[in-house]
Amino acid sequence: MRIERRESVPLALVATAPLVAIFAALVLAAGLIGAAGVNPLTAYAEMLRGALGSRLSITEMLTRATPLILTGLAAAVAFRARLWNIGGEGQFYVGALTTAWIGHSLGLPGPIGIAVLMVCGMAAGALLLAGPAFLRLRFGVDEVVTTLLLNFIVILFVGLMIEGPLRDPLAFGWPQSVPVDGDYRLPDLVPRTRLHIGLLIAIAAAGVIWLVLTRTVFGVETRAAGLNARAAAFAGISLPRTIMGVALVSGALAGLAGAVEVMGVTGGVTTTMSPGFGYAGIVVAMLAALHPAGVVAAAIFVATVFVGADAMSRATGVPSFIADVIVALSLLTMLVALLFTTYRLRP
Repeated sequence: MRIERRESVPLALVATAPLVAIFAALVLAAGLIGAAGVNPLTAYAEMLRGALGSRLSITEMLTRATPLILTGLAAAVAFRARLWNIGGEGQFYVGALTTAWIGHSLGLPGPIGIAVLMVCGMAAGALLLAGPAFLRLRFGVDEVVTTLLLNFIVILFVGLMIEGPLRDPLAFGWPQSVPVDGDYRLPDLVPRTRLHIGLLIAIAAAGVIWLVLTRTVFGVETRAAGLNARAAAFAGISLPRTIMGVALVSGALAGLAGAVEVMGVTGGVTTTMSPGFGYAGIVVAMLAALHPAGVVAAAIFVATVFVGADAMSRATGVPSFIADVIVALSLLTMLVALLFTTYRLRP
């Protein structure tokens, strides 16, 4: 047997690969659930009921999916150009911290202030990723290492700021930043729930990214840089300009996720406000095969797993950490599915 690259990939194969990967991940996780003494079908039914069984659970799931859409888009844009941005978590936090700091005493009317704060969060995330992109272009430094390590540096910096100059004096000793002014909180999308219009902003961002990647010169250059950098350079594409542009867009999307989370949910910043949105965004992007439209669906799936796992744990006794296992298995099975989507076995 030998592995042969496909001359063309059927659209049906591309569409079904994520579904097959998710199914395989659920089957593999079922073994662990069974080892815990619980019927996997019962556990998965409880997971669905916990995430989709009521108005409250659906809105909570969509609230969790909102930042995942944006961090998933950040990873998808970068990975298309083979810029391996593993720093979505740090960009998320720096966008959130910038939003809380400026939004505490901005002094602009509500709608204008919300737009300004989103731009500030995006700018912070973009600048954070611009550093590793520059180091790669100028000195050949591996961006996987620099972006990953920056996550820990940013978390420590956030902790320093919320324990120091940005500490909320009304938090009764709880380490959190000063809150965003109430005029800059995102309106609720569904009354008496935590779901806010950030969901619509995230979906709109997915639409804009799709248009940019498919209908603009920048999108063509990004895809060309990812498929074959040497051929793209031979065709006259400026790789440094393209990579830096991709870095700014990717970092801006992750920073926007932090800004939206602060203005829509938390109001301020803590070092535990993200349960790993930046890292989960990588899984979302891979499950979506780096397609912006698929990112929305993949984010909803991941959010369903995380929100539903808590309810499943209460009902069956299976540890909620099974959600992390399912998401990790989904990434691994999707990588295998992408391998067989691109290549095929020949006798």
